[in-house]
Amino acid sequence: MFTGIVAAMGAVLERGENSGGCRLRVAAGGLDLADVEIGHSIAVNGCCLTVVERGGDSFVADVSKETLRCTTLGTLAPGRRVNLELAMRLGDRLGGHLVSGHVDGMGELLRRESDGDNLRLRFRAPAPLARYIAPKGSICIDGTSLTVNQVDGAEFSVNIIPHTRAETIIGQYREGQQVNLEADLLARYLERLQQGDKERQAANSA
Repeated sequence: MFTGIVAAMGAVLERGENSGGCRLRVAAGGLDLADVEIGHSIAVNGCCLTVVERGGDSFVADVSKETLRCTTLGTLAPGRRVNLELAMRLGDRLGGHLVSGHVDGMGELLRRESDGDNLRLRFRAPAPLARYIAPKGSICIDGTSLTVNQVDGAEFSVNIIPHTRAETIIGQYREGQQVNLEADLLARYLERLQQGDKERQAANSA
């Protein structure tokens, strides 16, 4: 599990294709790898990846074909900046919201506008994911926990403060690019509970 509070911006150093997908070597930037061991998890642009090698200020992770297909990791090339976060430990402060690191789908940035020192970004989410996005609810974009401002069908907007703009890859976003989206886990659990209630009611009335 993660919090959606990006700890550092790293960069892809190497990408090697293999039969299972690809292997990425990522420069950790300011991410502290001191207690990271083989098998630990690191979120890369919101995708939970397993560390398979570690050396100095970089780490290596394998990415499956499914992950390459379903996330923006398929477009990563050497030199690309990425958001990084270590898996949370029990007792850590939860500064954002609970994030699993399992991307639900890819969204598209439709509009980027300045709002004083802030940025206002408007995205389009995949239709099946849109029902989990609510005004003032949480959304994880490329591993960054953000609050949804407005929702209009499958489109939603967020406000980016200067700190987030400077400390994450969000400041580099351009209109038309794709991003990784993960819906709030609470919204998913609430939907499942409601489905369970409907199923029980249908069973009792049968």
